[in-house]
Amino acid sequence: MKRIMLTLILLMGIGGYTSYAQSELSLQECLKYALANNQQLARTRLEEDMGRFKTSEVRARALPQVNGQGQYTNNIKKQVLAVPGEITGGAPGTTTLLQAGTTHNVTASGTITQEVYNQSVFTGLKAAKAGEEYYKMQTVQSEETVIYNVTQLYYNTLVSREKMVVLDANIEKLTKLVETTSSQVQNGLARKIDLDRMRVNLTNYKTQRTQAQNQFLVQANQLKQQMGMSMSTTLNLPSASFKEIESKATVADFGGMNVDNRIEYRLLQKQEELQQFQKKAYQAEYYPSLALSGNYSYNGISNKFDMLKSKSNGSTASWYDMAAVSLTLKIPIFDGWARRSRVSQANVTLKQIRKDMEATTLSLNTQYENAKLQVQNNLATIKEQKENVDLANEVYNSTQNNYNLGLANLTDLLDAETSLTSAQNNYNEALLQYKLAELDIIKSNGNLKTLLN
Repeated sequence: MKRIMLTLILLMGIGGYTSYAQSELSLQECLKYALANNQQLARTRLEEDMGRFKTSEVRARALPQVNGQGQYTNNIKKQVLAVPGEITGGAPGTTTLLQAGTTHNVTASGTITQEVYNQSVFTGLKAAKAGEEYYKMQTVQSEETVIYNVTQLYYNTLVSREKMVVLDANIEKLTKLVETTSSQVQNGLARKIDLDRMRVNLTNYKTQRTQAQNQFLVQANQLKQQMGMSMSTTLNLPSASFKEIESKATVADFGGMNVDNRIEYRLLQKQEELQQFQKKAYQAEYYPSLALSGNYSYNGISNKFDMLKSKSNGSTASWYDMAAVSLTLKIPIFDGWARRSRVSQANVTLKQIRKDMEATTLSLNTQYENAKLQVQNNLATIKEQKENVDLANEVYNSTQNNYNLGLANLTDLLDAETSLTSAQNNYNEALLQYKLAELDIIKSNGNLKTLLN
């Protein structure tokens, strides 16, 4: 059944490639696609299935164990017994050799065993259930990892594309300026050296555009990989998504930090619970165990191979049955302190897990505080960079007008253009860093799945 479900998921994913390639994907759509198609997440879900099967395996130990057996024996050379001769009518003091048994023996038997009291089995059942919950929590952690990675790559890809948009606008402006200046050079109204400098800058912008495009394609491929999308599929991102960053980057909402909401901490808590069960399992080895068992067998013996014949058809076989019920009490007395050593090892492991929990708590709180600082800094940076872009744009427009009027030289114009490009890219980078810091805040609060809504 699981294989059928997995096949259906894969077919749905393959069938969706065409529709995804033709439409723009929002962040929520990318996340949902990733949760359905990410290969590592699919593997983790199979581990969850494995946990359920392990629980069933442990549960089986508490159920009756029934076995059947059939056996046929042909005594080619029978055992010989030496008996006093007078038993068989011989002279006293002599020895008579008798063959033991029959040539053909057939046995059909069945046994049933039920644990009446076994503390190790009962503890194992509780541990198996906790282990199943642990696998489910690992799946949750994998889902959160996928959400975090896809969101990071999504915003990185958007910013890389925005850099291309900025460069395209600058290339377009500089191309028109080159065309205008080229005409002026031909008419003796401008210097050729100025035209050459413009062409150098234009070539530099085109080179930066190629680099930005390559960076965009690399990040888009990384995003598709995290989503579990084929590399041959075209990934279209909505242009409006980047603008949403600007509109939302106005206030810092930190929520509340609680380590109990973090899956990393809850996994450690579950590990502690599992280790407690392991310790109890070792301690259970000190307790006696009681098991009830029963067996039944039906046997046939004959010196001829006529087991399947009835007595009326001349069969010489003799058939008889046997049955027994037993109650077995096992009391552990001394094992060279092996059990005590295992309990001590479990205690050390519990101490290690608790130290890991302390370290994880400190690490998670540190990440949260750093993320808050980052968000606050980025909000201030965004405001400053936005003002810087407006100022750079004003300086560029003013310098371009002065250049057209002959009141500013080419150096001033190119410097103003370079400053504007730098300001725009710095602003875009500030927006990106804000979103990444905000993502860390959401992760710190244990609310990554809210990004799906």
